[in-house]
Amino acid sequence: MAVWALGINHKTAPLDLRGRFAFALDQIAPTLQGLRQTLTERTQHPQVETAIISTCNRTEIYCAAAQPALEHTLGWLAETGGVQANVLRSHSYTLQDGLVARHAFRVASGLDSMVLGEAQILGQMKDAVRAAEGAGALGSTLNQLFQRSFAVAKEVRTSTDIGAHSISMAAAAVRLAGQLFEDLGEIRVLFVGAGEMIELCTTHFAAKSPKHITIANRTLERGEKLAARFGAEVMRLADLPEHLHEYDAVISCTASSLPIIGLGAVERALKKRRHRPMFMVDLAVPRDIEPEVKQLEDVYLYTVDDLASVVQKAHANRQAAVAQAEAIIDAGVQSFVHWMELRSPAAQQGAVVPLIQQLNAQTEQWRTLEIARAKKLLAKGEDIDTVLDALARGLTQKMLHGPLAELRAGDAQARQQTAQTVSRLFLRSQSKSGL
Repeated sequence: MAVWALGINHKTAPLDLRGRFAFALDQIAPTLQGLRQTLTERTQHPQVETAIISTCNRTEIYCAAAQPALEHTLGWLAETGGVQANVLRSHSYTLQDGLVARHAFRVASGLDSMVLGEAQILGQMKDAVRAAEGAGALGSTLNQLFQRSFAVAKEVRTSTDIGAHSISMAAAAVRLAGQLFEDLGEIRVLFVGAGEMIELCTTHFAAKSPKHITIANRTLERGEKLAARFGAEVMRLADLPEHLHEYDAVISCTASSLPIIGLGAVERALKKRRHRPMFMVDLAVPRDIEPEVKQLEDVYLYTVDDLASVVQKAHANRQAAVAQAEAIIDAGVQSFVHWMELRSPAAQQGAVVPLIQQLNAQTEQWRTLEIARAKKLLAKGEDIDTVLDALARGLTQKMLHGPLAELRAGDAQARQQTAQTVSRLFLRSQSKSGL
């Protein structure tokens, strides 16, 4: 089984190109069906596994099949985004097998994000995996890859300080607004959208107690739910142009495929404001605010890419945590590659898999016997510490009986070989034994 990935992100592709390949969560299932059909037709592999992760900063396709099909995958994505394959190739990255695992683990852990250590990407990956499962596009190989990604990310979060000094996009927006306005408590803020990113931004701005907060959303019900948390007003998206001039700060992040705040609307708003400055943040991919707005003299417009320099200032404080996280990821990659090797045709035809199955069956039998013995002792009223000690001793004696018997048998050369094997299996260092 081969695993491959194709992607573009904030490091390799400009914002407008990324916008061509942005998929809303409800588009993932039909998009995956189209991708699988294309790959099946072009490669003759009927069991192609696929998943797509699409966020503000990245679009990545993960696949697994009997043979890799990177060029076909790139061709399909180029067609989908309406660009030439060579253009996409110049802004994309391709990975195979172990490198796919390393990349997925780093993405899940927040090491490949614009905001180093941010946690939002993990939830976005889980949403993408659920969408792939719902579309019937996820098989055992990609499922294993992503479940291991989530496990590695959890270990990174709990074992390191990778997120301790993280500055989020939302916090960066507040910081930039504070550089323009002397007192954030005196401004009126408009949030366009009602998704997770807008919720984060609203939380950060609300902490500064602005004079007024309004949530503008396509559907009032969702906007009202978010507004209720912050004592904010709600506005229909259709009414936005008429009221835009009332706001000093506008933060937008919707799933619209076209800009919803145009140059003309902002020009009219500035005229009504008598050219008092407006602070605008466009966190959407594709853009919510027409890029020409940035050229207006009294508008301070920032995109997700513009915020990069702000969110990276705490980067140095996290380098020790990054080194720890990379070590955890290394171990995870080795484990995944080993799992893949065991599933190869050569391994399946050999003695490795049957031996593993026999070992699992044997240890399960020992476990069952010792638990049954422990339950009998507890039923007789034996002390629980004594029972636990007997349970542990019984298991270890069963595990060591065979190796100890071999160490005592045979000639000197055979004993020496056995000693080396037993030492390698049972006397590994703690760090190695955890791999």
